[in-house]
Amino acid sequence: MRTHMSSKSKKSSKYVVEAKFVVEGVVEKHDVIGAIFGQTEGLFPKEFELRELQKSGKIGRIDITLRSANDRTEGTIVAPSSLDRAETAIIAAAMETVDRVGPCEAKITIEKISDIRIDKREMILTRAKELMRDWVVTETQDIDKLLIEVSMEDKRVKPVHYGRERLTATPDISKKKKIIVVEGRADVINMLKSGFTGVIALEGVKVPKTIINLSKRKEITAFLDGDRGGDLILKELLQVAKPKYVARAPRGKEVEDLKPEEIKNALSKKVPVEDVEGMTELTSLAKELKGTLEALLLKKDGSRLGRVPVSELVDKLKEQKDIDIVLFDGIITGRLVDTAVSNGIKTLVGERIAEGIRTPAGIKVMVFKDL
Repeated sequence: MRTHMSSKSKKSSKYVVEAKFVVEGVVEKHDVIGAIFGQTEGLFPKEFELRELQKSGKIGRIDITLRSANDRTEGTIVAPSSLDRAETAIIAAAMETVDRVGPCEAKITIEKISDIRIDKREMILTRAKELMRDWVVTETQDIDKLLIEVSMEDKRVKPVHYGRERLTATPDISKKKKIIVVEGRADVINMLKSGFTGVIALEGVKVPKTIINLSKRKEITAFLDGDRGGDLILKELLQVAKPKYVARAPRGKEVEDLKPEEIKNALSKKVPVEDVEGMTELTSLAKELKGTLEALLLKKDGSRLGRVPVSELVDKLKEQKDIDIVLFDGIITGRLVDTAVSNGIKTLVGERIAEGIRTPAGIKVMVFKDL
């Protein structure tokens, strides 16, 4: 038998009285309710009558389900109670005294009185078992996952020593035709963890002979920290073991601290050494422009085409031909980038870049602090 109770009755009740009834005639729910209230009235003191007990919340909403057929109505009664056991039993017995519903003969039979608290305890016990089972399963899975991760860590590729100076490198360094030269051991380890191979460390400012020899037979990309130390190492490399490309960590960051996506991004911005060697000249020109609010226009060979106020720069770029590099003491805007691209300018260097600017293909956009 299905029990129907309001949420309020469920919260406050301790017992549920469940009964069946048969009425010799066709009646509605309100007829049955009226008969129960009316025919039990006066049997007990007023405070113990059903109406008063409902007002005080000691008897909850009485639910009736019924169906009629062949001039006969059958159904069930469900009455929640927060009275004690004896009082609830008395109320249940009083309901059985109802013998008419309207003009029709009727009979009410109590089927059972159930203790909601027992049902709740069983439900709690069942749920607690489910929670414990899920807890154990999850905990076991976590432990298994941890063991797998630790096992993978143990099997993960580890760096090796390479060359006479026993430089830290990835195991495949001798097989790679294109390699990446970084500054130290920690850089190699971070590159390995991030999924990059063909990496070897300088392990010092002075370039080892092993790196010099590698530069003669392999394509080298120097991937250096974005600090003063990286600048010094780059100068040394350019003199004795000239790489083909140069990539730098973001300014102020070191390769060993970069996340995989940052490494990928930095390497995608590598530049040919020919361009890097011209950076020294650009650096001095940038210092010359600092604070002037002027722009300097250069040809590909580095010769000057002119110097104009920043306010006139866009118009000048449209007029002047053969401009390859533009340095200016101002903000790189989207309009300026579009103008430079449409006029075939390859390098644009400004004091800073406006927020949200995307660099299109075919042009290098930098700020003074990158030089």
